[in-house]
Amino acid sequence: MRVSVVRKNIKFTPDSRRVVARYFMNGYERTQQMVLRIMMLDEKQVTQTLEQTLREFARRHRNISAVFFRHCEKIRPIIESMEIDYEGMSVDRKMLIGSYCTMEYAIESAAIFNPSIVEDFDQTGLEAGEKRVVISFRATGEGHISSIVFRRGILDRDNNLHIMKIGNHIDKAEIEHKTLFNKERFLTKLAEMHTTDKYIVQIMQDLPNEFEFAVLKNILKTSLSDPLIREERKMALQEILWLANSFYDIQFKHDSDITERVIFPISESESRGIEDARFVRFVDDDNSVRVMATYTAYNGHTILPKLISTEDFYNFRVMPLHGVGAQNKNLALFPRKIKGKYAMLARIDGVNNYIMYSERVTQWNTPILLQEPRYTWEFTQIGNCGSPLWTPEGWLVITHGVGTMRRYCIGASLFDLDDPSKEIGRLTEPLLAPLEDEREGYVPNVVYSCGALIHNDSLILPYAVSDYCSTYGVVNMAELIDALKKSK
Repeated sequence: MRVSVVRKNIKFTPDSRRVVARYFMNGYERTQQMVLRIMMLDEKQVTQTLEQTLREFARRHRNISAVFFRHCEKIRPIIESMEIDYEGMSVDRKMLIGSYCTMEYAIESAAIFNPSIVEDFDQTGLEAGEKRVVISFRATGEGHISSIVFRRGILDRDNNLHIMKIGNHIDKAEIEHKTLFNKERFLTKLAEMHTTDKYIVQIMQDLPNEFEFAVLKNILKTSLSDPLIREERKMALQEILWLANSFYDIQFKHDSDITERVIFPISESESRGIEDARFVRFVDDDNSVRVMATYTAYNGHTILPKLISTEDFYNFRVMPLHGVGAQNKNLALFPRKIKGKYAMLARIDGVNNYIMYSERVTQWNTPILLQEPRYTWEFTQIGNCGSPLWTPEGWLVITHGVGTMRRYCIGASLFDLDDPSKEIGRLTEPLLAPLEDEREGYVPNVVYSCGALIHNDSLILPYAVSDYCSTYGVVNMAELIDALKKSK
């Protein structure tokens, strides 16, 4: 039995005009040469060059001068190693040096895809049948580096989405790293990452049970500066460093619109991208509400599942996930606890759906097999398309399946509310498959979602089209639940 999906005539497409001012370091020696050339300029030449740069770029970025200062500060050790009086340099000269350490990066020039949708914290000033929502996307630019961007909109009583105007600038957040670590937990995560034991012991043995980030960072940087360091040791030490860098808080300024906030790769663990954030509105046992998301951090050779949490979309806490169940992509948190425990969907083996329970939202062990590929359109793998949705009839899980020619389709399953390991029903055919005009893109023949919601007795399902752009569809909940029950 096929369930009808109403595809809405709205499309989110990549926009190469959306740029962020990104730090750029052109190597130690070339940076030294660049600084020397700037130091040879007199103050008039410095001011003229800086003013020309500001004329060309000040309108494209909010407070670009502050960005230049920060980027100059990043290479301060290089400048001082050249026996240059850093404090004695003029403000303009520092800004000019910083401008040479800055480049524009078009965050979504290649793709804006894999969306998820959640209810906004603010639901004031709406008419009956309306809901204010926040949609997140995986934005991808040059070099396939991914970040998280947002759009805000209102769903009306007819499930039409009215998107708010996009802001003029892109803001990166202020970052504050975690300062104190528990040694036992830190070592456990390194073991899960399969970091070589002998190098862990060498670095960690003399640290106390609670150690400071700065102390570990200095030890690692001293070891990594050894010109004779072996490649295996170097990689192990880098893994220890990027794990420590993976705990941080970020904060956006309150004068920025949500469309202007980008969660750009910050730590070494995500230097090659922040992938497929699955946002969910989580209601705790005390009825407090926060929005959380799981995502995959990727540094080019290792993935690290992470959790991000916010109560206002201005301040975010970011931390790695631990445990044998936090070892792959496709983690999705349930929107509430079940029998006093957090619950999570996972695909730890890359093929099947699993479920896990935990006392702590960052610790995941003992995965339980939930679903295996059953139908031809999902024979390669089955996974989730975002967090489960509560309905009176059971937990609705939107799934994805990969079939012939690596075609991705979207399916649906229904699970028991008290025991989500019990499947009530599962669609035998895809809920959504790529139409002819949805097959072309960066990765052809793909429809994919990272999170839906229920509004006005309808499933609101945002989805990506062939890893290039995004749109959304609407499904009648009564029809969907009926089909799921009959499928058993």
